[in-house]
Amino acid sequence: MRVTLINPPSQNVELLNIGIKAPPLGLAYLASVLEKNGCEVKIIDALALGLSLSQVRGALNMDQPDIIGITASTPMIYDAYNVARVAKEVCPNSTVVLGGPHPTFLPMETLKECPSADIVCIGEGEETMVELTEAIRRKTDLSRVRGIAFRTSDGKIVKTEPRPLIKDLDSLPFPAWHLLPMDKYTVLGKKTVICHIMSSRGCPFHCIFCSSSRIFGRKHRARSAKNVVDEIEFLISEYNPSYIEFSDDEFTLNQKRVEEICDELKKRGIDIAWACGSRVDTVSRSLLKKMREAGCSFIYYGIESASQRILNFIKKGITIEQIKRAVMLTKEAGIKMMGAFIVGFPDETKEEIKSTLNFPKKLKVDYVQFTIATPYPGTEFYEMIKREGLLLTEDWSQYTTLKPVIALKNISVKELQKLIKKAYISFYMSPRILRENFGRYALPALKIVLKGFLNYLKFWERP
Repeated sequence: MRVTLINPPSQNVELLNIGIKAPPLGLAYLASVLEKNGCEVKIIDALALGLSLSQVRGALNMDQPDIIGITASTPMIYDAYNVARVAKEVCPNSTVVLGGPHPTFLPMETLKECPSADIVCIGEGEETMVELTEAIRRKTDLSRVRGIAFRTSDGKIVKTEPRPLIKDLDSLPFPAWHLLPMDKYTVLGKKTVICHIMSSRGCPFHCIFCSSSRIFGRKHRARSAKNVVDEIEFLISEYNPSYIEFSDDEFTLNQKRVEEICDELKKRGIDIAWACGSRVDTVSRSLLKKMREAGCSFIYYGIESASQRILNFIKKGITIEQIKRAVMLTKEAGIKMMGAFIVGFPDETKEEIKSTLNFPKKLKVDYVQFTIATPYPGTEFYEMIKREGLLLTEDWSQYTTLKPVIALKNISVKELQKLIKKAYISFYMSPRILRENFGRYALPALKIVLKGFLNYLKFWERP
């Protein structure tokens, strides 16, 4: 079976990922398990390659794969629909499969909205795609494949039983890096080899704006330290990456395992910079010190708000004091950090918003990301907003976190956007940030920041 997996071209993603083009790790995992099971696989990362829809069409027309898999988050679902449409036009005998967060949570709606799609893969896709590919090859009953929704020959849409999560993540082969355009990925607009590693899946926390636990489960499933460092060693030998980035939702949840990974890196004499994401309540002074000694140079913290009331509302499960302590300990350990913040919840006051937008400067984090509260399908937040009639649109292309898609009670859209722009400029143009963080990279970094502001303005000006 010949399978082509596609990361669609998307204007929305181009706007959001300012100066950053990262490998599609999910597709690479799918490719590796399919190759292991005898399929001939190709990945078209249209975003990294800068391909247009017509160029993707041409590639499909030339290859004529048996199965075409397309991934999509909510803001790029219409891009996936477009790829599905051209796929059916040039490969009418191919089976078109949509996967990713948006199809996972709205499988029936996805198939109704996209007549060119034959099947939706729901949730964790590796075992499902292997079984689905075999069923298509043998032309057996798709209703026996767990974790999908599909269109029958008479036009009905059927959803099968859920698929259990993969118990042993060490059993998965490493992602199919050899199928990706490794020389096309960028950081701060510069081409560099960056390798992402997912060392665990699942999150036990209950943040209302996050859908990850509904894809990967609330139980934290982790790869062994040996398996993780084996992959790092392989990546260094094959691709010589500039750095490694862990894509886990919560890398430091199991502190003992992180320490084991650090020990294994040092034991093998592996000297490479790496980054990860963490919660402020799952780090300690000793852990951060050990991580820094093992090469950790950057941590992404989901801080979200300066208001304890808002933190409680979104069920973040952290306190302002924990935030301050984690930032202090991270700086003490010599690790750079980005603080991510969300504003624009329905009844959030203007004072709370201003406090959150000013918080990064008070904390003295190294980088900051501001986003607008967005109720993605699959989250408790989406269910809440829809139930209360606060949803302004279900045009999924608007779900970019750049402007509100919910009714706000205490601030206008224009005023919120003005405050965010002012906060970004105030933070990134401050003497401290220019002096401490950019150094010899000041000019390219400033260019990316300015480009970001222009992109935000372009999006905000859309009807």
